[in-house]
Amino acid sequence: MKKLTKYLTFTFLIFFFVYPQSADAANYGWGYKKNANHEVPEIGKYKQILEEYGAYYVDDSGGKVIYLTFDNGYEEGYTGKVLDALKEENVPATFFVTGHYVKSKPDLIKRMVKEGHIIGNHSYHHPDFTVISKKAMKEELETLEEAVAKITAQDEMKYLRPPRGMFNEDTLKWSKELGYIHVFWSLAFTDWNTDQQKGGSFAFEQVMKQIHPGAIVLLHTVSADNAEALPRIINELKEKGYTFKSLDDLVVKDMLTDFIY
Repeated sequence: MKKLTKYLTFTFLIFFFVYPQSADAANYGWGYKKNANHEVPEIGKYKQILEEYGAYYVDDSGGKVIYLTFDNGYEEGYTGKVLDALKEENVPATFFVTGHYVKSKPDLIKRMVKEGHIIGNHSYHHPDFTVISKKAMKEELETLEEAVAKITAQDEMKYLRPPRGMFNEDTLKWSKELGYIHVFWSLAFTDWNTDQQKGGSFAFEQVMKQIHPGAIVLLHTVSADNAEALPRIINELKEKGYTFKSLDDLVVKDMLTDFIY
């Protein structure tokens, strides 16, 4: 946890003082209203904003489909175990990575792509996009994309998860202009504190308590709890009739639906 705090503080200071802030658009931190009924969580005014810019937080078609996504800023030794579970169960995922991760763990990045997973853009230095310029945001995204393309067969990126879940209408507009699709989430819990892990049963219970049709699940691979719980989570959800798909499946489905109607 200390490594993460130090890294985030350092990168925030760089971008706050070096790059000009974005326009006076209202800034938001991603959030949603949880429920205990296994229904899609409400996001209030965010819904209209996301729809306007083609962003996602859920598959609202009503199907019992799950989209697993992981955020990777640094490595704690558990990503290999996560990949093992995904491979064993033939489940696709999207890994949103930073420049630090690509630079420090190229073998894991290569393995993700080789095993059919998508690498998503979590920016190179992990800045808050709402306090930097469009130019700086573009550089962040392109630098990360180039770093991944140098070591894998994935030569482009189309999915973006904003650092810290921070966004505004400017950042949504800019990312769309740059060819990116913002992907937020509809299921998450506090799993990133490496010094406050509570065991695999805790992670399992948190996911099962919040699960709902069309969930885009956010997990962090620094969590020992998640690595331990993942096989059980996947098997339990399959038994409940859920299937696991990739973000590509979600986007293609929506494109076909729009074409038909």
